[in-house]
Amino acid sequence: MRKINLSGFQIATSETARDINRRIVLNLIRTKQPISRADLARHTGLQRSTVSLIIEQLIEEQWITEGALGYLPRGRKPRFLHLNNERAGIIGINVRPQTTTLALTDLDARFITQDSLPTSSNPQVFLERLAESVQNLRKTHSSIYCEGIGVVVPGRVNSQTQKLVFAPNLGWRNVNFKSYLEEATGLPVEVENAANSCALYELWFGKHSDGLHDLIALTVSEGIGTGIVANGQLVRGADGMAGEFGHVSLNEDGPLCRCGNRGCWEVYASNSATIDHYSKTALRSNGRNASDGHSVSFEDILRLCENGDKKANEAIVRMGHYLGIGLSMLVTGFTPRLIIIVGEVTRVWDKVGPEVMDVVREKSPLATATQITLVDETLYPRLRGAVSLILQKHFVAPSVA
Repeated sequence: MRKINLSGFQIATSETARDINRRIVLNLIRTKQPISRADLARHTGLQRSTVSLIIEQLIEEQWITEGALGYLPRGRKPRFLHLNNERAGIIGINVRPQTTTLALTDLDARFITQDSLPTSSNPQVFLERLAESVQNLRKTHSSIYCEGIGVVVPGRVNSQTQKLVFAPNLGWRNVNFKSYLEEATGLPVEVENAANSCALYELWFGKHSDGLHDLIALTVSEGIGTGIVANGQLVRGADGMAGEFGHVSLNEDGPLCRCGNRGCWEVYASNSATIDHYSKTALRSNGRNASDGHSVSFEDILRLCENGDKKANEAIVRMGHYLGIGLSMLVTGFTPRLIIIVGEVTRVWDKVGPEVMDVVREKSPLATATQITLVDETLYPRLRGAVSLILQKHFVAPSVA
């Protein structure tokens, strides 16, 4: 049920109906391509003349293209339609504390090319370098018309202004990616939190996407992020920054978090927390510490764990324990159909997963309807989530009330 907002509604006009029909046709082409005009008319119930008008508009705007002729025993042969992946593309950007990656994809989020650059600690310097990288990407593929840029950031984004309000693991506040990149590139830009983008990735491209309306995306990286979809809509809250469960305190006397709070879920279950724990135990047990130049990365811990290192395994299992505590909170509070986990830790899920599931079963014994599954990092869910930010502006149902 969606209540009509009587203080901020929009009356449905004939233009609204045309827009809805256009998006239905575009979605059908995306999911059932190649498909003919006649088949589109049968699927939608629209008159063939209406379908043809929509198709001509989509062809003119380069969203779709006509392909091969179909076969019929008699009558006019149908010409099949499909997304124009040779001429239209989208740029996705994934910002992380160490490295930022860029990808130019087609309209099905298949990668055409990728690039990366170091994430500068100075946001203004970073934006300048990022804009330069985007322009270089476009120059090397000048034949592709770019529909827009989707940017994924490790922090909370105001849904009205699309400013990055605060990214604790970057130390940035009030960074306006949208305005800067739109002015520098002339392209429309959409900015979103990483966890929300991963939730959108699952809705658009995931193996569970058909009929999926309730899910949570948990991103485990330098921090902890949660993107929540309920009844097919991202849960944003009053200011667009809902879902910050990584900064819910599990222990008010716990370690200080970069957000200023103490004992956040993030300071126990993130990559950074696991590095810190490993450094305090394994290195010191050998009479060393990180300040001696023996610092480790999360990649180092994963590799050691895979090779059977006892201390690395203990650190990973501890991480799983605290991931399970936070997940049990999400399962009990939302009982979503699906929780997807995105992050490098999924590489060693054979070691961390049993601990996670034991804790969830112990603390949420009545919540049995939720499936917890992993997303392969090689599928680049954050980047493809960034691409979906642009796709959804053209494919999702418009808001009319």
